[in-house]
Amino acid sequence: MKKKIDIVIDVNIFMDFLFKREGHEKVVKIFEYCSKDEIKGFVCAHEITTLYYFLNKTIKDKRKIKISISGIIKSFNVIELNEDLLEKALTSAIDDFEDAVIDVSAETKNAAYILTRNTRDFRKSVVKAITPEELLAIVSI
Repeated sequence: MKKKIDIVIDVNIFMDFLFKREGHEKVVKIFEYCSKDEIKGFVCAHEITTLYYFLNKTIKDKRKIKISISGIIKSFNVIELNEDLLEKALTSAIDDFEDAVIDVSAETKNAAYILTRNTRDFRKSVVKAITPEELLAIVSI
């Protein structure tokens, strides 16, 4: 890889990883790039609480949940929410507020991409949304 790529990771990618959903192997490879600092991975603060909620509904083991959440916090750069970011998301062309917050966060960090399974949700985003397969094709060049 020539230049480090900054990405903002959508919550569904973390869900794929944590729940070992179909295609999670590609996410593992991307997270390995992040751990080697070859890709700079960002996660929005609100996604952390969403992940905790889904883990708690599924696993119900607080110790395991805290270990998982702590690992994400330590492994990725957390984008803080603030009034300006939220106000900008409210005026976004993206209808879904949570997705708009991710897009505005990605724009704020000058990220090259939003990594998601649902690129359709980001059709109107300022920052291009790509799938794990697309990102792996880019970094393998």
